[in-house]
Amino acid sequence: MHQHIQDVCRRLAKQGYLAIAPELYFRQGDPHQYDDIPTLLSELVSKVPDAQVLLDLDRATNWAVRQGGDANKIGITGFCWGGRISWLYAAHNPQLKAAVAWYGKFSGNKTLITPKNPVDIAADLSAPVLGLYGAEDGSIPLDQVELMRQVLRAANATAEIVVYPEAGHAFHADYRPSYHQASAQDGWQRMLAWFAQYGVK
Repeated sequence: MHQHIQDVCRRLAKQGYLAIAPELYFRQGDPHQYDDIPTLLSELVSKVPDAQVLLDLDRATNWAVRQGGDANKIGITGFCWGGRISWLYAAHNPQLKAAVAWYGKFSGNKTLITPKNPVDIAADLSAPVLGLYGAEDGSIPLDQVELMRQVLRAANATAEIVVYPEAGHAFHADYRPSYHQASAQDGWQRMLAWFAQYGVK
């Protein structure tokens, strides 16, 4: 759990949330042993089953409730891989009030580890989802964004996708060259407003 995600938790805590960032890769290995993101993704993250992640998020949610968190005000947010998981969790946990997905992929190879993608579960969403994306993101082309919008409309899902014209992938990561301050700050405020609108706070 690197410092940026810890800082995101602190920022949410300062807004009055009980914020948790669970270690979701630990059964497959230690992410701190990797020096670069592509190797981390290919050798560790790609081996983490979606089913395991969703159950671990259930466990983290239950733990939060036992610590005094409100079971009626559960929200999730995630970045990149975590953005994709946020979409999936919004179709998994009927207790979830709202989700915010930052540049999570909509589609990809289907395997036993990743049997479904966000584009496949639009009709199953039980919580409103806000998607925050960058027009300059080479890993998530705008035609995929438009396809997801169409699928969401067809499913009559409560969801919104915002695309920032000048942002690329990982535009919220303020420790990386990809950081785009204006988009990140606007996205953060939209996230807080989304959570407030749908009863997370």
